[in-house]
Amino acid sequence: MNAPKLSTRQMAEFAARGFLRFDAVVPEHINKQFLEDIGAVSTSNDNLAGHYRSIMDSGSVPTVDPGTPLDEAYPKTSAIANLIEVPQIKGAIQSLVGSNPAVDHHFLHVTFPPRFYTATSKQPQAQPTHQDSTIDPRQAFDVQLFYFPHDITPAMGGTRFIPGSQFRLVSEAALARYQNIRGQQHVVCRAGTVLLFHMGLWHGGGLNESDALRYLFKIRLCPRQKQENLWDRHRDPLSEQSRPIFWTKNAASPDHLATILTTPEPWFEADTQRLEFIRRIHFWRYISGDETFDADYWLTRIENEYS
Repeated sequence: MNAPKLSTRQMAEFAARGFLRFDAVVPEHINKQFLEDIGAVSTSNDNLAGHYRSIMDSGSVPTVDPGTPLDEAYPKTSAIANLIEVPQIKGAIQSLVGSNPAVDHHFLHVTFPPRFYTATSKQPQAQPTHQDSTIDPRQAFDVQLFYFPHDITPAMGGTRFIPGSQFRLVSEAALARYQNIRGQQHVVCRAGTVLLFHMGLWHGGGLNESDALRYLFKIRLCPRQKQENLWDRHRDPLSEQSRPIFWTKNAASPDHLATILTTPEPWFEADTQRLEFIRRIHFWRYISGDETFDADYWLTRIENEYS
């Protein structure tokens, strides 16, 4: 089946905001198979450890060695393998980390409703905001696939994330002090929705205040090839021509690459947002292979040295 690669506009949005979202992209029969495989319909385990043990004992989510090629990681008839073969998802993975990336790890996150805490002294709480790649300063990047196999309601406390945070390296533990950051998003979605995160995007699981379990399956994928021009550059192209930005009467064109790369997030400060623009430009140089690329002269003006 044809797997359409990402467009230039989609890659620009990923470069700027650190994520792509595909709503209800996974067919319902795959969602149903995934939930049945992990025993989500079971109500026999009303405690946290027991439910995880039940899922692990069922063997439906396999143990995968780090570095296993994606094509070899999951049984071909499994729901996870079928998920990865969904054309939009397969094309997006190929556009970001290549045709057969390696699986770094996967994990089935289960967010429990209040009744699961009645037998313990712990109180239900949200997962702190964190970044998964604090120790990873590479220019190469991994992607994290977040798959929601069932509807996520507001009460379920879907994953929250901070668009545009992927290039700001921080201490993972220190991030927990930040709450309700301007512009953060909370995943509320239909079954079969997939989000692809840059490895550095700040995120955390929300508090589940519903009466149902919430499931999120995550796979972290590492490139095994150079991440250069992997997307469809001819699909939805954007202008890259130089343009005036300060003394001009013209509004910024939404069809210009620089417009997307220099659009700030609500949490950006007025001064240091320029550092984020520069990081985005460096990222675009990396994925395009064009070391001369610039957006609105932000990077060229600090490289302008002559001996």
